[in-house]
Amino acid sequence: MNNDQLYIGIMSGTSLDGIDVVLVDFAQTSPKLLNSLLLPYPATLRAELATISQPGANEIERLGLIEADLADCYAAAVAQLLQQSGVQANQIEAIGCHGQTIRHRPNARQPFSYQIGDMHRLAALTGIRVIGDFRRKDIAFGGQGAPLVPAFHQAIFADPGKGRCILNIGGIANLTLLLPHQPLLGFDTGPGNCLLDNWVELHQQQPYDAAGAFAASGQLLPDLLLQLLSDPYFAQTGPKSTGREYFQLQWLNQHLAGRSVAAADVQRTLSRFSAGTMALAISQYPVSDIFVCGGGAFNPVLLADLQSLLPQCYIGTTAELGVAPDWVEAMAFAWLAYAYDMRIPGNVPAVTGARHAVVLGLEFLPC
Repeated sequence: MNNDQLYIGIMSGTSLDGIDVVLVDFAQTSPKLLNSLLLPYPATLRAELATISQPGANEIERLGLIEADLADCYAAAVAQLLQQSGVQANQIEAIGCHGQTIRHRPNARQPFSYQIGDMHRLAALTGIRVIGDFRRKDIAFGGQGAPLVPAFHQAIFADPGKGRCILNIGGIANLTLLLPHQPLLGFDTGPGNCLLDNWVELHQQQPYDAAGAFAASGQLLPDLLLQLLSDPYFAQTGPKSTGREYFQLQWLNQHLAGRSVAAADVQRTLSRFSAGTMALAISQYPVSDIFVCGGGAFNPVLLADLQSLLPQCYIGTTAELGVAPDWVEAMAFAWLAYAYDMRIPGNVPAVTGARHAVVLGLEFLPC
């Protein structure tokens, strides 16, 4: 093993389920996942992150404390990964850390995307160089700062003979279109798990709908489904991106106003809605195979809805391509750190809308 090519990737996504951390070896042509773990958020921090994602009082004071707490959790995850792997901190080239998105406003008067987590503190606690702040440079060059994973998807999942879609179903769903002899494309399709998670937490006091059981107990509400699908975001073409701060309970409650509906029926409809927005996007392209990653890969009701809407497509998970669906995004941010060091552009202008490709990230030193 060439230890000079070891990178750690950290991803904490819009589902707020916890911290995915991976150890990746880039010594060979194809990145090799060596180890991985999920560190769930402490309940208090998870609640604080959910709250700070919406406008509220005393935000700056709260944000300072949350950023430090988040860095402490990132560092704890790294320490556990190193111990689990039998690797020392000085063997790691860098940590690629996405941070936790609390605002994503690509269509604001001055577009911005804000990922929190004190990267200086993370570097100091781990003794490892950190590469972070990946999105803002793309925005500075006219892009939306998202999605950033398509370049990595292309590097490890492309097949010159097949039209593939890599579908990441996190809180927000995004896709990468790997089409033979065509430019790389990708964009956010809309809600993945975020509304499903919010609704089941509100009515079942569970952080997510395990195996889609709550949705499976309900009945589809066709009128509500049509209303949800009428949101203007779904008529937009790429480049486009969105966030859970838009698709959240307040947005859903606006569509539920005046309706008397069972909570399980709403959950069932939200499953079809998320699948429907993904299917609508994918159906515009000559895709034969869909490989799913992210938490949605473990929701059989959501995947069955997607299959029913795209009967012409094969739907599997990225495990069939050699990477378990849990770890694809964290691997992508390890790759972005590697790309920073190798001076490889990390964005794709056709995906983000940037004027040209640029090397992404900022370096935070441990001393």
